[in-house]
Amino acid sequence: MRPIYIVVLLLALSFSAATAQSSLSIPQIMQGQDFTGYWPSSPWWSEDGKTIYFDWNPDKNPSDSLYKYVVGSNGPVKVTPNERRALPPRRGTYNEAMTKKLYEKGGDVFVLDLKSGAATQVTNTIERESDAYFGPDERTIQFTSDNNLLSWDISSGVITQLTNFKEGSAKKPKKLSEQDEWLKNDQLGLSKIVKQRHEEDELEKEIRKADQPGRPMEIYLEGKSVSGIQMSPDGKIISYVLFKSADNTHNTMVPEFVAESGYTEAINTRTKVGSDLSKREVWMFTPATGKVMQVKTNDLPGIKDKPDFYADYPKLDTMKAFEREVFSFGPFWSDDGSKAIMVYRSVDNKDRWITLLNPEDGSNTLLDRQRDEAWVGGPGVGWSMYSPGDIGWLPDNKRIWFQSEETGFSHLYLLDVESKSKKALTAGKHEVYDVSLSKDKKSWYFSSNEGDFGQRHFYKLPLEGGKALKITSQVGSNDVTLSPDEKNLAMLYSTANKPWELFLMPNKPGATMKKITSSTTPEFEAYNWRTPEFTTFTARDGTEVPARLYKPANPTPNGAAVVFVHGAGYLQNAHKWWSSYYREYMFHNFLVDNGYTVLDIDYRASAGYGRDWRTAIYRFMGGWDLSDNVDGAKFLVEKHSVGKDKIGVYGGSYGGFITLMALFTEPDVFAAGAGLRSVTDWAHYNHGYTSNILNTPVLDSIAYRKSSPIYYAENLKKPLLIAHGMVDTNVHFQDVVRLSQRLIELGKKDWEMALYPVENHGFVEASSWADEYRRIFELFEKNLKK
Repeated sequence: MRPIYIVVLLLALSFSAATAQSSLSIPQIMQGQDFTGYWPSSPWWSEDGKTIYFDWNPDKNPSDSLYKYVVGSNGPVKVTPNERRALPPRRGTYNEAMTKKLYEKGGDVFVLDLKSGAATQVTNTIERESDAYFGPDERTIQFTSDNNLLSWDISSGVITQLTNFKEGSAKKPKKLSEQDEWLKNDQLGLSKIVKQRHEEDELEKEIRKADQPGRPMEIYLEGKSVSGIQMSPDGKIISYVLFKSADNTHNTMVPEFVAESGYTEAINTRTKVGSDLSKREVWMFTPATGKVMQVKTNDLPGIKDKPDFYADYPKLDTMKAFEREVFSFGPFWSDDGSKAIMVYRSVDNKDRWITLLNPEDGSNTLLDRQRDEAWVGGPGVGWSMYSPGDIGWLPDNKRIWFQSEETGFSHLYLLDVESKSKKALTAGKHEVYDVSLSKDKKSWYFSSNEGDFGQRHFYKLPLEGGKALKITSQVGSNDVTLSPDEKNLAMLYSTANKPWELFLMPNKPGATMKKITSSTTPEFEAYNWRTPEFTTFTARDGTEVPARLYKPANPTPNGAAVVFVHGAGYLQNAHKWWSSYYREYMFHNFLVDNGYTVLDIDYRASAGYGRDWRTAIYRFMGGWDLSDNVDGAKFLVEKHSVGKDKIGVYGGSYGGFITLMALFTEPDVFAAGAGLRSVTDWAHYNHGYTSNILNTPVLDSIAYRKSSPIYYAENLKKPLLIAHGMVDTNVHFQDVVRLSQRLIELGKKDWEMALYPVENHGFVEASSWADEYRRIFELFEKNLKK
């Protein structure tokens, strides 16, 4: 026993010596915002534009508190509970003159007079009222309650129910048999008294019906659920959305072993990709005529087009034409109520149609079709079939605006619904984000990464296009909330080595930014946090791949290095603002202190670089995204004095998936790897994300086989750490359980698994973070510094 004790002691001393090279410690940095300080979030303006409210937690309370900054005052103060309860919510609906605001609070509807500040309560019920907006000519307020549309007459105070949706199916009168019908008619013909009583009963029914006050027509839901009920601006049409839940769905049960009850509790979570989907339909009801009809989808151009990948499957490619299912969104009415547009997304998300709707028969006239053989997406367009994307009308009630990746990058377009002419207002190899119209309807506001993919700045653009005016200029990211009068910006700003803080700035280019909050702790400030080197390297196909590089001041020749793989796939991390992976950022500083070089790559599929970058992984996850990380390792060897056999790799979620693919399919590139909360088999992930990229397992099994690490596990020959939360409702714990069984059956030895019984996909507890990253560091120390 003694020799083993000596070896363990030497390893412990070695670990202690290594960590002593840094003033940081893993338990310290894994405290998260308890260590860094809690930065502000979610700023919003008071209606008079004099006060900025925001969430902040400088006192390290169990949750954020509401703070306010009065413009011109000395600093922020905490909002008292009574004041917070009295505040109207930040979100609401305004009338055209912007003098009144409708909002929901506590399940009731209120109308706020913006000039006087007085609020009038419209409803006070047990049922929840929501989705309030001003009705035709602003004489009424419409809102939804108990799945029906109601109207409040502002002058009289009378509430009128406008729809009457009913569960189930309409009860049809019992039809008499031919025999019973004959007997009844024969009796009525034989007896004058029986016939007289029958006629009196029928007359009484008619009188009772006529005496009743008018009620909206009953519309039966036939097993579907209703939502999104809205009236057209002219008050003539009521539209609504019907959902039909998927049949035969099989959800995954995630067992919670460490539950409050002391028993193992079952958490009912999502289905898997390829499962039956719910159906979303838009219907219209005309109260004046009682006409009810579904908005059509079979007239959409290309609705029967087969995807290109069918060519790999003869049975699919030779099948007869079929009609794809779609998700319908709208109608989106012009302000004058004269026109309406619809947005449709095909369920396979290869098409997005924008159409002009004919309210008379529910038919469509095509305005714009966005087709992508991979999947339609991008900023302002929406990731999946579940989103219509950003869209709206211009004040002339003739043109609409929307975003499209038509040129390969997401830009802003105008389209005349009468002439069908389309005009691009922005262009270039950059993305446009968060588009909105100014209050006077004469300008656009948006954010963009124009000129530098690693930055986000705020712009103003004339309504008809032209040169965009860049408002912000400081290096980093500028997340702007405009004041109601649009004279000032409440801005969350950060750089690569400084967390978010709240600033106030006049809405003018080059104006001075006034810092409102100071959030970082003395402990965080005591360390000299690095600004990583923002660089690119050349991939095997000649593409320049963006990355963050962290290097020791005096790197050791033939030294050790780590490649970090960010998660989510479609996410940007090689940027010049504070990372959402801030614990990893601090860990990378810790690694550099201990002699490592670290490379953090925005591999193919990352966000911010346009359509081709986004869709480069179509039908092959673990293709270009993995090769970019492999080429990054080569870059470290060739350009930064790193030993070829001294490179590790790690990442979580999608980064964990890439780590597994790296060790399983490129076993000679990385000396060790840590896969955290990793997807191991894409056929077991969710539909909304996975079907975009790999289609579905039944239709495109080739893509799933190529892309899932579990099919390559026999190639593992380097040390692997698998870490996973056991109550992960995103990437289920089942993923790594299945992989571990595969590794066991293959007789693989150099792997280990760390389990975290109380953690979901995103860890919460500092102790779990610290344990996980201690294991990662020990893995690298043991295998990269031989």
